[in-house]
Amino acid sequence: MIKLTINGKTIEVAEGTTVLDAAKMLNIEIPTLCHHPKLTPFGGCRLCIVEVKGVPRPLTSCTTPVSEGMEVTTSTPALEGLRKTVLELILSDHPNDCMVCEKAGDCTLQELAYFYGIRENRFGGERRIYGKKDGNPFIERDMEKCILCGRCVKVCDEVQGVGAIDFAYRGFKSKICPTFEKDLDCEFCGQCVAVCPTGALTGKMWQLRGRQKDIKEIDTTCSYCGTGCNLTLHVRQNEVVRVTSKEDTWNEGWLCVKGRFGYSFINSPDRLKKPLIKRNGKFEEASWNEALDYISAKLREIKEKHGPDSIAGLSSARCTNEENYLFQKFMRTGIGTNNVDHCARL
Repeated sequence: MIKLTINGKTIEVAEGTTVLDAAKMLNIEIPTLCHHPKLTPFGGCRLCIVEVKGVPRPLTSCTTPVSEGMEVTTSTPALEGLRKTVLELILSDHPNDCMVCEKAGDCTLQELAYFYGIRENRFGGERRIYGKKDGNPFIERDMEKCILCGRCVKVCDEVQGVGAIDFAYRGFKSKICPTFEKDLDCEFCGQCVAVCPTGALTGKMWQLRGRQKDIKEIDTTCSYCGTGCNLTLHVRQNEVVRVTSKEDTWNEGWLCVKGRFGYSFINSPDRLKKPLIKRNGKFEEASWNEALDYISAKLREIKEKHGPDSIAGLSSARCTNEENYLFQKFMRTGIGTNNVDHCARL
């Protein structure tokens, strides 16, 4: 273990711990934009700079490992001045359309600008102007709002192992894009959207559907497969307008394309909400008790006439593991057949 002091507080941490993580253990907040706890350190935004006794220049706390006897100061007038300057430089190349941005109220850059009281920017000059050309149905890429934090690149490479996007060009022309600047063509898992700290990456299905006001969050479990990822449904006026996942859940906030974007069926006008029984060649709505009695009678009739192996059961990948277990138990014990299959063939 290594002992160090941060803002006068002493702490012992494991070797290899970064100064930023050690500060978090002491509930000392250090502003960051490019850092994400589940990705490797990058040190690109320069906001997490700290002063270390004996070192003549500020160091990025997210990339600096602790050392024995280290004395760290996380906030001084000089450090706060440097952080504000960095933010001003970032904002000098950033659209000021927060009122209509999908990320307003949930944007780290916006929060930091508020915290540092940046109303006007003293830096002028040329701005990067990009057109929107993505033909995909899921992810909106507004590259004028990209701050080159690299989170999307890292999560695509380190978590998904896909590498669909990367840094391109140099200097003022630097940007994050797919190969040869083609339209994004990947799995569309949306991990990049989940980690983006600004409005550069958002879901196309979410646009103009609601941000924070009148939004009710409901935690639930994804029904697409037996993995059982935790979801948070964002509901407005009894309609699901967005799906996210919290980082402290067992799936650590990561989702696939179906879990994140495949929710339109919930409010589909074609969705069945009541059982249907065919009478005189036409389906008619029925109560659950009526439908279950009808199914029970038909199964009993077929079993008595043709035997249990004349019946087969097809289970659903969209049910929970527990429900699928009960279904196969019903088929094997209640009906008396091993004719049970599953729809998860994709």
